[in-house]
Amino acid sequence: MIKKDKVVSFVYSLYDEQGNLFEYSDLPVSYLHGSGGELFPRIENALDGRKVGDRVEVELPPQEGFGNHDPSLSFTDDLENVPEPLRREGQELEAQNARGEVLKFVVTHIDREKGKLTVDANHPLAGQTVKFVLTVQDIREATPDELANGLPAAPFQMPG
Repeated sequence: MIKKDKVVSFVYSLYDEQGNLFEYSDLPVSYLHGSGGELFPRIENALDGRKVGDRVEVELPPQEGFGNHDPSLSFTDDLENVPEPLRREGQELEAQNARGEVLKFVVTHIDREKGKLTVDANHPLAGQTVKFVLTVQDIREATPDELANGLPAAPFQMPG
């Protein structure tokens, strides 16, 4: 049974607000239950007390999931100011802000008629209520090292 200090592995599907499949993992993702780690708190709470094979559905509003959409993280510039390799929707680039933080931007729109390109550093699911569907694959005791580090031996990869 899932409880504090157990290493839990699950597979998941993530759906956007319209019910479209956004992401899935059929390779198990692991975390240390009760460590306050990388897992969204509402998901961890929903997994508490579950057992191997249990299927859990969790809806996350923006404030508990991928955050609200921040318009200040979206920029439009003249297409001529953007290097040719980046002039494609879906292209990614990194830029540093005034505080020294590195942000990942995605080209979200190109208006060739007006010569404009828009990039956005918001998560693609920002501002949406999303649904995770998880299936518990494995539950085991954490090792002393895992308890000390607050992480499972296998690295956790954050859904989304």
